[in-house]
Amino acid sequence: MKKRLVLTILLLLAPTLLSGAQDYLEVTASVDRQLSLAVAPSVNLGGAAGGDIPGEVNDVLKFDLTLTGRYSVMNLPLATAGSGIRPGEFDFAPWQAVNAELLVKSGYTMNGDMLVMEFRLYDVANSRQMLAKRYSGTRKDLRRMTHTFADDLLLLMTRERGPFTGKVVFVSKRSGNKEIYLMDYDGHNVQKITANRSINLNPDFSPNGREILYTSYKHGNPDLYRRGIYTGTEARISSSPGINVTGAWSPDGGRIALAMSKDGNSEIYSIGKGGGAATRLTKNHAIDISPSWSPDGSRIAFVSDRLGKPQIFVMNSDGSGVYRLTTSGAYNVSPRWSPKGDRILYCRQQGSFQIYSITPDGSGDTQLTSEGSNEHPTWSPDGRFITFSSTRGGGTAIYVMRADGTGQTKVSRSAGSDTHPTWSPRL
Repeated sequence: MKKRLVLTILLLLAPTLLSGAQDYLEVTASVDRQLSLAVAPSVNLGGAAGGDIPGEVNDVLKFDLTLTGRYSVMNLPLATAGSGIRPGEFDFAPWQAVNAELLVKSGYTMNGDMLVMEFRLYDVANSRQMLAKRYSGTRKDLRRMTHTFADDLLLLMTRERGPFTGKVVFVSKRSGNKEIYLMDYDGHNVQKITANRSINLNPDFSPNGREILYTSYKHGNPDLYRRGIYTGTEARISSSPGINVTGAWSPDGGRIALAMSKDGNSEIYSIGKGGGAATRLTKNHAIDISPSWSPDGSRIAFVSDRLGKPQIFVMNSDGSGVYRLTTSGAYNVSPRWSPKGDRILYCRQQGSFQIYSITPDGSGDTQLTSEGSNEHPTWSPDGRFITFSSTRGGGTAIYVMRADGTGQTKVSRSAGSDTHPTWSPRL
């Protein structure tokens, strides 16, 4: 999909908006309130009819922007439904009358299967255009184009691009076996990655987003594989006797940390991205598993029961300087380092599993979930959101939430058991 999406960008940004902090603050909400944002129906700018393009655009923008927690997405004034999208083509009065602060207008042009989408963001109070972008691709690229605009809108408003064009790789039993799947972060456009009718676990994205690691039992032993997402090429890179599990890419893509039991018990090792000789990082008689690299590659968080019960530990990437991170709870697993390095997610068993967030120095230990059993949390590439699996509502499904635990929303669209989600890096 990505290679067929051509982004032809028309940027019409008010110069003063980027020239000073005061103008920047004028179009952002304070931390204690949401901006009211209206999304007008997408209009046909020429060419063939677009079917349900307006409905899809509205759904994507409403989901993305509501998830941020920064915007209250409004229903539109009906009187504006047929108006244009460019400056001078519509009246701001109906939007001002309902106290909309921001307005998104969009339009489309269809020519066969080719689609051009144009989006514009307006400051309603000042009747001022803030952003205009145009994207071209095929009809099936509509959701990605709309996610891209949501990303660009966040870049304008917060000076950091959104993560909404990202993918999530996950494990599902929807076909009867634990296979690896890929989907948009919001649960749409699901693709099956593996079809080996075996047990496949713990997928992890490469830093460039083009490959995944995963463990599979397809040849009997739990071996670690590297697979191209779009090419389907695959290589077995760790097949030592015993487990080869919880593989994690280093931030530069050159090394892989994983747990192996080839020397008698589960220890953390490091191997090259193509496999080869393994460097042992932990050395004790306990179970060490689930490594997670810090974003600068200097440290690794992992799970160990060396004190009797599983806890989160941190070490330097060469295995030195080990210290215990979690001190509360008797059973803590599944660490995931944030992209900015300031927090580490983990799961604590307290009857059911709940997700917590903690700083690398052990302070600020914060519970994020409380309903159902919640596991396998991973960060969005900007660190603003988290994807995880939960049993709330019956079965196991993939959810997303904000980094502070608010906005928890189900995105799985299947009745099958969906687990082990991992958000892709920026694509």
